[in-house]
Amino acid sequence: MRVLWLAGGCAALGLGVVGIALPLLPTVPFLLLAAFCFARSSDRLHDWLLAHPTFGPPIEDWRRSGAISRRGKIAASVSIIAAFSLSLALGLRPSILAIQAATLICVATFIWTRPSA
Repeated sequence: MRVLWLAGGCAALGLGVVGIALPLLPTVPFLLLAAFCFARSSDRLHDWLLAHPTFGPPIEDWRRSGAISRRGKIAASVSIIAAFSLSLALGLRPSILAIQAATLICVATFIWTRPSA
């Protein structure tokens, strides 16, 4: 079972790293998932992830108080606007746009109601 948790942690960490460069792929949720998986599979990788100067602080902020940094909130909002703008530019059907808008509004509401780190 530890091997599955380790594989899941590595996959989540990989997606989180890719999310640094791709604005529409979230980074922190994948880092949180990686920390969760590593906690069940590898103390060494879990400790490394939490001590990492880039990846560790957002994880600790979330664990401590469910906080998201203001910079993270702004980046997420820009990504949300970009995704919806792309959908508009592609001329997606109004029903799809409505579903997407409702989902993105819920996500933005969740993000902006979290405390700031």
